[in-house]
Amino acid sequence: MENKPKSKKGKGCLGCLGVLIVLIGLGTLFNQGDNDKKGAETTSPKTSISSSLNDDVVQSSTSSTVNSSIAQSEESEPTSSVEEEPENEVPVEYKSALDKAESYATVMSMSKAGIYDQLTSEYGEQFTPEAAQYAVDNLQADYNANALAKAQSYQEEMSMSPEAIRDQLTSEYGEKFTPEEADYAIQHLNQ
Repeated sequence: MENKPKSKKGKGCLGCLGVLIVLIGLGTLFNQGDNDKKGAETTSPKTSISSSLNDDVVQSSTSSTVNSSIAQSEESEPTSSVEEEPENEVPVEYKSALDKAESYATVMSMSKAGIYDQLTSEYGEQFTPEAAQYAVDNLQADYNANALAKAQSYQEEMSMSPEAIRDQLTSEYGEKFTPEEADYAIQHLNQ
C-alpha cells in the first residue's frame, strides 16, 4: 500500500479561522477595557473585575491577557477623570499585611509584637519589615481585650494560675504582650 501525501487543502482555512477568533477576542477585550473606563463612575472595581473575568473566560483569551486584565481592573479605582495614581498611595503589599494583621488581632487575639513577628516570619507570612511595621502601626486593635481573651483561654483550657498566665502573656517565647496589657488581663480575668 502506498503512502499518499495527505492533502493540505482546508488546513489554511482552519488556521485563518483560529487567528480570526483570537483577533476578535483581543479586540473585544480592548474594547471592554475602554467601556470599563467610560463607566467607571457607575461600576465598582469588584463588578469590573467580575465582568472582565467572565468576558475573558468566554473569549478563551490567553492566560497572560487575563492576568494583565485582572491586574489593571484591581488597580483602577472609579474616578471622575483619568488621572495617574497618586504617589502617596499605599503599596499593595502594605495593604495585604494590614489585612492579615487585622485577622490575627481579631481571630487569634494576638499582641502587637506577636502580629509583627508572624507577618515577618520566614515560616509565617514573609512580609517585608516595612510592610509589617505599616500594618501594626495602622491596625486598630484593642490589645488589652486581646490579652484578656488569651488569659481567659489559658485559665479555662489549661487551668493556669494568674502569675503563670502573666508570665505566658509577657514572655518573648509566648504571647509578647506588654506588661501593662498583661496587668489589665489579670485584673479583669474573673470579672
